[in-house]
Amino acid sequence: MELKEVLQVLEQLAPLSLAESWDNVGLLVEPSKPRAIQTILLTNDLTDSVMEEAEAVSCDLIVSYHPPLFRPIKRLVQKDWKQRLAIKAIEAGIAVFSPHTSWDSIEGGVNDWLVGGLGSGRVSVLSQAHGGACPSHKLEFVVRNAEELKTVEEELKACDDGTTLHCSGSSNIHVSVTCSDSALTPSVQTLLRHSTPSQSLSILKLEKPPLLGHGQGRLSVLDFPVNVATAVQKMKSHLGLNHVRLALGAGKTLESSVSSVAVCAGSGASVLCDVKADLYITGEMSHHEVLDAAAKGTSVILSDHSNSERGFLAVFRERLAVQLPDKVSVLVSKADRDPLEVV
Repeated sequence: MELKEVLQVLEQLAPLSLAESWDNVGLLVEPSKPRAIQTILLTNDLTDSVMEEAEAVSCDLIVSYHPPLFRPIKRLVQKDWKQRLAIKAIEAGIAVFSPHTSWDSIEGGVNDWLVGGLGSGRVSVLSQAHGGACPSHKLEFVVRNAEELKTVEEELKACDDGTTLHCSGSSNIHVSVTCSDSALTPSVQTLLRHSTPSQSLSILKLEKPPLLGHGQGRLSVLDFPVNVATAVQKMKSHLGLNHVRLALGAGKTLESSVSSVAVCAGSGASVLCDVKADLYITGEMSHHEVLDAAAKGTSVILSDHSNSERGFLAVFRERLAVQLPDKVSVLVSKADRDPLEVV
């Protein structure tokens, strides 16, 4: 199976358009010599031990949940461990792909898997994803006549070839213009040079339509509430961990009821901070973020960053495998693990 065909399947399972704007997702390393994809290795992080494992199993494609290349680089040298791994992948002819926050956002993705650890419930998205190809802004104004309309139209199209005008009326013509975000400033500057449009100009920001079920973080109102102690045991079992960290909310005990839980895989404070829930579950939060949550009466379970994500790899392996020919082997890394452990 060709690499581009596998990438198409990955895109169908979790569109990269769902990733956060700050993220670095997609194909990060592409071999110069194409080769058939026969073995795919799934990992949460691409580390030296995972790369050794990939080479040992003759891997053709590594799907690393976290992008091993994130910030811009100006050189490829051995002293930087991430650059060293990129070099090894290139030399071995191994492609590297990262889905990261597209997996978090997709319905049925990492966050839905994480919140499912406490059982069924009415689940909603905390930070709604938006999509579609809507233009960013609508400009509405009035021109005096057809001659002024023609002049303004030519000048606006010079700002943005994709500008489209909709008009109504014969005198004092009402005009509506859609334009991209990048064309907004030059388009407004153009209209301000004309007296009638400048006096009547209004600007509307067009929001992209919500993609229901997709987005960052989840809130679940549990069908069967549990107490804090049971919630801890359920999450330890779900995540395959012997230990998690717990902060009890103010006035709460291990016997306190949990009927609502908010989750965000990884480092979730920015998504969870204003959410009203009995319990927060995430990988990591700062000391003061935990204090803020506890002061509001919200208990917090922390599993360490990648432990809140890694279990989804086995779920995704099943989804990916059924979309690929039997001759393509999909493996979950055995070397991948969180760098922190309780000792």
